[in-house]
Amino acid sequence: MWNEKRAVLISAGLSSFLTPFMGSALNVAIPAIGREMHATAVVVSWVISAYLLSSAVFLLPFGRLADMLGRKRLFLAGVMLFGVTSVLCAVSPSAGALILSRVVQGIGGAMIFSTAVSLITSALPPGERGRALGYNTAMVYTGLSVGPVVGGLLTQQASWRMIFVVVAVLALLTWLYARRIRSEWAPAQGERFDTTGAVLYCLALSLLMSAVTLRSAGLVLGAVAVALVVAFGAVESRQEHPLLDLQMFRESTVFTFSTLAALLNYGATFSVGYLLSLYLQTVRGFSPQSTGLLLLIQPVVQAVFSPLAGALSDRVEPRVVASAGMLLTALCLLAYAFMPYQIPLEWLAGLLALSGLGFALFSSPNVNAIMSAVQSQRYGVASSVVSTARMLGQSLSMAMILLIFAVTMHGLPLSPEHGGLLFSSMRIAFGVSTVLCLLGVFASLARGRMHSPQ
Repeated sequence: MWNEKRAVLISAGLSSFLTPFMGSALNVAIPAIGREMHATAVVVSWVISAYLLSSAVFLLPFGRLADMLGRKRLFLAGVMLFGVTSVLCAVSPSAGALILSRVVQGIGGAMIFSTAVSLITSALPPGERGRALGYNTAMVYTGLSVGPVVGGLLTQQASWRMIFVVVAVLALLTWLYARRIRSEWAPAQGERFDTTGAVLYCLALSLLMSAVTLRSAGLVLGAVAVALVVAFGAVESRQEHPLLDLQMFRESTVFTFSTLAALLNYGATFSVGYLLSLYLQTVRGFSPQSTGLLLLIQPVVQAVFSPLAGALSDRVEPRVVASAGMLLTALCLLAYAFMPYQIPLEWLAGLLALSGLGFALFSSPNVNAIMSAVQSQRYGVASSVVSTARMLGQSLSMAMILLIFAVTMHGLPLSPEHGGLLFSSMRIAFGVSTVLCLLGVFASLARGRMHSPQ
């Protein structure tokens, strides 16, 4: 049994390291990608957004398929697709080709995200999940920590394309180790896949994300997306085996408000590293390597405190720990919104450390609350809901950046002569993020008890 647990934990941990490593490394490389491919600030931002959007769209369908076909099987397929598309990204000749490859890579990422957490919750008993999820979250933050440093080093000394080469090698290693998992979990095997619900869901989410980034046609697309969401809810309520069991939200306020808190948290915080990377390189003139070293502070603090926060949530109400973390994060975002144009580096380092502590206190206790609020046969879908909330929040965060850049940057490239416009855009984004995070505090506090009163 220990060998089975170890195989699951290591495989899930490697995948949890892989995807944030790539994302944080690319944040540092974005200015270099824009220069090489002569892309505007809006176009180069799609290198990040395209991946997030496709991941968010396909997470829930793959979570359902994982429960039907086998969580390990889909995990292996996702890791392989992720690695192959990384090679395609590395050899992309244009910004358009790179963005298209990132869309397909996001599909592989969705297959990974929808299964990694459910593998852990399937293999470990409830009393061990908080600590295991804490360590898994620490792997996420370790990837976030290593990413900026390695990404900056590779971009400065070789090429941003080497980031994708490294990702492809790591994906291959993850796939080779995941093959050692002996068990398979397919609790919904033989049930019917909700094709109608999946199509409505994917269309609604795609149109919603597109609507956020479009000023003129955005209202029309948004209205269509809302109509599709209503239709999706009506279809799901009549399905014997729905894509998303809405009963999970009706039965548990812990599940509902924990998911909402995750959506708001990631929507508020994902763009922090991206914006600070642009600020340090474009406004302050830092090299990619120096930028990566400074941005290392936040995820290192996250990695150190995440296991402690996860273990704490096994004993203390997750809403207390997670709400405190989100409130600290909101205060940091407010400080970013009012930071001076030439902020002293020691102040910025302190803000990054406090942000890392806030993220750690929120993340693993919140995941523990979500996964512990559902029955074992729903782990696959619940895992997908967790990941969908994260990816949807991140997509909304980047969509907000795309919209702000489109309004304030007027199609201009990322360059020092436009540093003032970039800084103004950042302050607007951080202000909006502060409001989202404060809303997340209320959602976190509104959840019910997970632990029984002593």
